[in-house]
Amino acid sequence: QVQLVESGGGLVQAGGSLRLSCASSGRTFSSFAMGWFRQVPGKEREFVAAISWSGGSTYYADSVKGRFTISRDNAETTLYLQMNSLKPEDTAVYYCAARDSFQITIATMQSDFGSWGQGTQVTVSS
Repeated sequence: QVQLVESGGGLVQAGGSLRLSCASSGRTFSSFAMGWFRQVPGKEREFVAAISWSGGSTYYADSVKGRFTISRDNAETTLYLQMNSLKPEDTAVYYCAARDSFQITIATMQSDFGSWGQGTQVTVSS
């Protein structure tokens, strides 16, 4: 099992930026792909972005493409989500997620991820 701890959420005005971090421990960080999801109360958790084990491949939801950037630092065992040009509709709890060991390719379904962080709140005011 891998432990994931998100940080970096907060309150920001529309058009602003935030950088989320997800610290990982417990498994070899470079052995699995990872992703970010988000959820607002009363709605399904939705996919935001994913990255392969090496960081060489990334994939984004259409709603964030061109504004968000997912990256990872395998030496620091940390996943990042740089969020620019934030909109009120980006308001949600953001979760990082890890696939199981040796699942190194990108995935976008919640069921493809075996470990989840506790989430960090992002609120974008208009």
